Amino acid sequence: MAAVVSDYLPHQNPCAQCGKPIATPVWFEDEPRRTWYLWQCAHCGYQFEAVAFFAEINGEPSVIAA
Repeated sequence: MAAVVSDYLPHQNPCAQCGKPIATPVWFEDEPRRTWYLWQCAHCGYQFEAVAFFAEINGEPSVIAA
């Protein structure tokens, strides 16, 4: 697995199962204004996903569905 590098990568997220801190997500995917994270606990093995939504950046065009 390749190393993941990001200025906005969260860290020390608590495990949703046992509560132990997880250093960094094992995977993430960026899209405009949204990022998905996959977390895996080294202590209990539990995996879970999280999504972060970001506010619209000024000057960014709005998407309009037809």
